Amino acid sequence: MATINDNYLKLKAGYLFPEIARRVNAFATENPDAPIIKLGIGDVTEPLPAACREAIIKATHEMGDRATFKGYGPEQGYLWLRDKIAQQDFQARDCDIDASEIFISDGSKCDCGNILDIFGKDNKIAVTDPVYPVYVDTNVMAGHTGEADETGKYEGLVYLPISADNDFTAEIPTEKVDLIYLCFPNNPTGATATKEHLKAWVDYARQHGSLILFDAAYEAYITDPNLPHSIYEIDGAKDCAIEFRSFSKNAGFTGTRCALTVVPQNLTGQATDGSDVKLWQLWNRRQSTKFNGVSYIVQRGAEAVYSEAGQAQIKKLISFYLENAKIIREQLTAAGIQVYGGVNAPYVWVKTPNGLSSWDFFDKLLLNCNVVGTPGSGFGAAGEGYFRISAFNSRDNVNEAMKRISEKF
Repeated sequence: MATINDNYLKLKAGYLFPEIARRVNAFATENPDAPIIKLGIGDVTEPLPAACREAIIKATHEMGDRATFKGYGPEQGYLWLRDKIAQQDFQARDCDIDASEIFISDGSKCDCGNILDIFGKDNKIAVTDPVYPVYVDTNVMAGHTGEADETGKYEGLVYLPISADNDFTAEIPTEKVDLIYLCFPNNPTGATATKEHLKAWVDYARQHGSLILFDAAYEAYITDPNLPHSIYEIDGAKDCAIEFRSFSKNAGFTGTRCALTVVPQNLTGQATDGSDVKLWQLWNRRQSTKFNGVSYIVQRGAEAVYSEAGQAQIKKLISFYLENAKIIREQLTAAGIQVYGGVNAPYVWVKTPNGLSSWDFFDKLLLNCNVVGTPGSGFGAAGEGYFRISAFNSRDNVNEAMKRISEKF
């Protein structure tokens, strides 16, 4: 009989979002007429920008003509897309990132997990608490942890608590760690990081030979000109950081799938014999072996993001969701509920009222308001007593959900 990867058996009962879906489906079955509004999973609701749709349609027609048909593309992504990303997302912010250092993929969630293929099993790994569950679960799957304790923390991981007491920005660890997951603007708390804070992490990483895995999936929501959009805005970051980005939350590609990972050419890791090995060549080999690239059609759609029309349409989309976040923030505050985030991020992090647990508050919102959010405890032990509400929805739904909550609290 074939044996299995026993590390999967260490995982908690269910990934956070499937458990939410299970509870919502059970409630909907018992209450088929309930007008449920979902502000839980961070999935966008507004249509793809017109510039992207038009580019996708044009590329689709090209696939119907032998002269312009495209088969397998380069695993790293087409150069015409990578050039635009390098120029407009990085070089325009004085980040010394070349197109050759950019890898196009089908999602930053995928890359955050797949990147572990190129790292060994003996690294000491630090994550914030609360944290995007994918960072933890993929390390569990890869065999980088022990068992979970009664609070859900896994043996072998270094947890960095973030809360209102430290403005939801993790303190630099006193011990040496090898891999560090950072996400700003933060999922789930909506917190942002200053250049000074990121510089402290870069200085730590360079001093200890650590590597930062920097998730910038929500950077488009930063409106404060003093906040960095990329870790490469920090001097020295190219020596110690890999950055993940996505077209999902800025251009609505959650169902279309396109993202990117930046691996600087000079970034190195250490082999068991003590020699330095370039991580770029390992990731390139991994992608060339296990990934066939994002479709030509989708990459043309992503390229349109960088057109003049695309940029204007993206800006409008971001403003729409940020206005949703403002409504959520202001209405909950008026209802006497403590909130954080939602300023330079699409997530509002809520302190559960009246001492309710995260899942009790989830059940209460679902039962009494027919509104779905995300329990903070699902993001880690330090998330207990908090709750995430997403701004990704229609304006009518956001207004109605806040009206219902305001009437019940």
